[in-house]
Amino acid sequence: MDVERPLPREVKAIDSASLFRLEERAGDLGLSQRLDPAWVRTNVAPGSTHYLWPALWHTLSHRPNVPDHVRWELLITLRTGDRVVSWLDVIPDDFTPLPKVTSREEGMQVRRLLVHAPSVREWLLRESEGSGRPWQASPADECASHGEEGIVDVVADLPADP
Repeated sequence: MDVERPLPREVKAIDSASLFRLEERAGDLGLSQRLDPAWVRTNVAPGSTHYLWPALWHTLSHRPNVPDHVRWELLITLRTGDRVVSWLDVIPDDFTPLPKVTSREEGMQVRRLLVHAPSVREWLLRESEGSGRPWQASPADECASHGEEGIVDVVADLPADP
């Protein structure tokens, strides 16, 4: 992990086809933060927009052939309409060309959704229980998310909405 290296100061908006490609690429590279591509293809809403929020640089010193990469918080829209959060490791060659969120309001909305959406694991547990009860963030989940300073850093470069 390289704490001195600045994170990208942008939120990425990706379509489902791009999400499928990024998940498969992370698997091909053996990156640890990714979802099973079969689960993604089964559960992700095909025509939706998903979001990547930068979390940290990750270095695999024991695998020098794998480039340093950013670990992103991933907000996924599912076929059910639910939104869930996961992590996704993406190398710079793959994330640089992705479209950026250009609206400060959209960036703030993505942050709010990331803070309140359940993780994929929590969603799966809830679905398997069939409880139908609303999901509530636990204190541990809140601590895992960026504080207000993380929001300011990432959306500071976005233009103000008219």
